[in-house]
Amino acid sequence: MMRNAVQTIGNLIDKQGIALISSIDQEGYPNTKAMLPPRKREEIKVFYFTTNTSSMRVAQYRKDPKACIYFCDKRFYRGVMLKGTVTVLEDSASKEMIWREGDTMYYPLGVTDPDYCVLKFTAQSGRYYSNFHSEDFDIES
Repeated sequence: MMRNAVQTIGNLIDKQGIALISSIDQEGYPNTKAMLPPRKREEIKVFYFTTNTSSMRVAQYRKDPKACIYFCDKRFYRGVMLKGTVTVLEDSASKEMIWREGDTMYYPLGVTDPDYCVLKFTAQSGRYYSNFHSEDFDIES
């Protein structure tokens, strides 16, 4: 494994303006979409995203929590894929933790908007690509 993997991958993630996130649909196919970057992360293990409770993704994660997130640094053509699970959080502490000024543009009723929830992604493993080389890794518990 590369030296300082958590720091290297964390820096790559923090510099990206979008995150690609995948869920599994009712037919077992992956569904991928671009989202705003995570609002908070705990090293490269746990990531928190905002989304609409009424969204198709939330319904998919509630049925099958398997997920994948991908971050790509197009300038240096490197990226990281993380595989894990998503938990849909609707408790006030989680919602307040990542709420930002201006979020009322998406959730007009504010932090208590019933159509606002948090996706908590917990990584189990990953694959990092850089310099024409890919490397699989496990995430420490």
